[in-house]
Amino acid sequence: MTPEAASRENEALCRAAPVIPVLVIKDAATARPLAEALVKGGLPALEVTLRTPAALDVIREMAQVEGGIVGAGTLLTAEDVEKAKAAGARFGVSPGATDRILDACEANDLPLLPGVATPSEAMRLLERGYTVQKFFPAEANGGAPVLKAWSSPLPQIRFCPTGGVSTKNAPDYLSLPNVLCVGGSWVAPGDAVAKGDWGAIEALARDAAALSR
Repeated sequence: MTPEAASRENEALCRAAPVIPVLVIKDAATARPLAEALVKGGLPALEVTLRTPAALDVIREMAQVEGGIVGAGTLLTAEDVEKAKAAGARFGVSPGATDRILDACEANDLPLLPGVATPSEAMRLLERGYTVQKFFPAEANGGAPVLKAWSSPLPQIRFCPTGGVSTKNAPDYLSLPNVLCVGGSWVAPGDAVAKGDWGAIEALARDAAALSR
């Protein structure tokens, strides 16, 4: 997969809903009902971070949910890419971007949303053909004002800011012309997942899906 093709797929993915849930799941038994609640609430794209031993099993379960588009986050190595693809991930997300990660995703036909924190990193990815990127960690790097400042010198790039994004500041990001969507964990709080309160999670997803951009 070329970087240009990956960017086209990721732009469509980011336009599917204003929020991509960023999920850290410890128990694969919760995966399917959680995904069903989020998709029913209007958030089809789901990022499962590879931060727990259960993550690949979670991806396998969520990949079976109708209407869901499951991806793997926190991709750090080529092995991560291969395992995520084999588990059923349809897109990848990385906190940064290395040549090995980019090469692995392109070789495995896994559209990558690569992370950037500076204009130089964004420009390097743009040179390679990636016009859709992840701004991370968003709030720690200056938040919406930084992306607003980037929009004039880097008009070709669209972003998904992630990291510190919440229901309170998401509208600030989504109002920017260079932001396609945001990534956030607030739509699947750990206590609600642990309790199996899928109705509450669906309600949070509906609120998130209704955010304007």
